[in-house]
Amino acid sequence: MTLSGPEVARLLREHHITPRRALGQNFVTDPNTVRRVARLAGVGPGDRVVEVGAGLGSLTLALAETGAAVTAVERDRAIVAVLWEVLAEKAPGAAVRVVEADAMGLDWNALLQPPTGWVLVANLPYNIATPLVATLLDNVPQVERMLVMVQREVAERLAAGPGSPAYGAVSVKVAYWAEAELLGPVPASVFVPRPRVASALVRLKRRPAPAVAPEVVPAEQLFSLVRAGFAQRRKMLRRALAGLGLPEDVWSAAGIDGELRAEQLSVSDWGRFAGALAGALAGAGGRAGRARPSRRPGPARRTGASTREGVGPL
Repeated sequence: MTLSGPEVARLLREHHITPRRALGQNFVTDPNTVRRVARLAGVGPGDRVVEVGAGLGSLTLALAETGAAVTAVERDRAIVAVLWEVLAEKAPGAAVRVVEADAMGLDWNALLQPPTGWVLVANLPYNIATPLVATLLDNVPQVERMLVMVQREVAERLAAGPGSPAYGAVSVKVAYWAEAELLGPVPASVFVPRPRVASALVRLKRRPAPAVAPEVVPAEQLFSLVRAGFAQRRKMLRRALAGLGLPEDVWSAAGIDGELRAEQLSVSDWGRFAGALAGALAGAGGRAGRARPSRRPGPARRTGASTREGVGPL
């Protein structure tokens, strides 16, 4: 009961809809692809699924076929009207709720009720993929699993491990909250319009507890250090972080070699490093901590380098 390529073309033509690049609108036209996504998501009767960027409903229908209850989020009002039409025709009895909203401005706590056991399954618009995944990991524990179709480079960053060319600040954030697995490519030929970039599927499963205990170092302190380290990723850490005025003994206390680069540290390494720094600052009676705000603007501006690499705000 999903949409075929000719059906997608007909809907766009009849409703005078031109896909909007600014919204990252690339509609999936291949029934096998959306059924593959639904199967890999591992959802079925009794599961609660939230889909972002539902579009014309190709993936929505495939998810509804599994028997899961689906909350489909779409921000384009013209597309929402067509989505309702498609659901009424092809899945009149399905447990699908349509929400017209911008996913980046949603009140997720209000949307995801009851507040446990949700799965995000989505063909994410390229322009929001990284910040949305990061936001959900940080702030929406109701989402326990994700299966997302994203730009291949983004998928590789989300799932990358230390030492990989794709490994960056967002990779550390993902590893802190979840286990990630790259599931394979999605050909450009299944989309209308055909995207100029390759796509891939990536699966994330939230950890029962963060990879670094908050008692060791709060998450935001950890991520602040990670962002600073990756802002100048080609430099050795000792040079990249020179502007933070780190106590000299923090390196040995953390067991971190200052000659390493940011991409060589695992999330556990970053946790030890940030924990040792927090301990050193606390042991100094807060003197270094009080001086630190005057230095923060430097590293914060440098995170723009990460954004240019496609990592986005973390």
